[in-house]
Amino acid sequence: MPYSCPRKRRTGRPRSVETDRAILDAARAALVDLGWGRFTMGDVAARAGVAKTTLYRRWANKNELVVDAVAVLFDELELPDRGSLQADIEDVVLQFGRLLERPETKTALMAVVAESTADAALRERIRTAIVDRQMGLVILGRERAQDRGELPPDPPDHDGARAAAETVGLIFDVIAGTVVHRTLVSAEPVDTVWARRLATVVLTGLAGLAGLG
Repeated sequence: MPYSCPRKRRTGRPRSVETDRAILDAARAALVDLGWGRFTMGDVAARAGVAKTTLYRRWANKNELVVDAVAVLFDELELPDRGSLQADIEDVVLQFGRLLERPETKTALMAVVAESTADAALRERIRTAIVDRQMGLVILGRERAQDRGELPPDPPDHDGARAAAETVGLIFDVIAGTVVHRTLVSAEPVDTVWARRLATVVLTGLAGLAGLG
């Protein structure tokens, strides 16, 4: 899905997609090289070959910039139709694991999450720029599974819509939280065997693991 910055549109000359890409690339590279403490907007501007005022016209501070630099990486995640919900989950788990293994993703994500513990505005930006956008993969996966008859349809009323939204949030939390912990906390690989086991737990619970051997 294409990247779009969630900030309000401005009047005047349209923004350059190439400039935005250069800035976001430079921000991730600066984080890997310098870490959060030494990261500055001025360094990013120099790396991207733009004036510092160009950055501030787009992002008010480094928190906003880094979140958007992470968000564009997460937008690379896709949910190809593999023919079953099990296969779809395994595919996106493997993609997510590979994404988190990249130094620029790992460094940037850990930095903004750490900073967000004391910054409510940053937490909200993470939610809107990353979490809410990636929740679409869960919605798509459920809809496909319902179309295949793997999952029952949602009741066509307010309670059904609310329950569906809660289910989507829970599925996202379980999968995303588990993969993040596996890669960034435990420093363990996300391989095909592990992805299959995680998908099985999501779909059938712990009892389903007995059949995997």
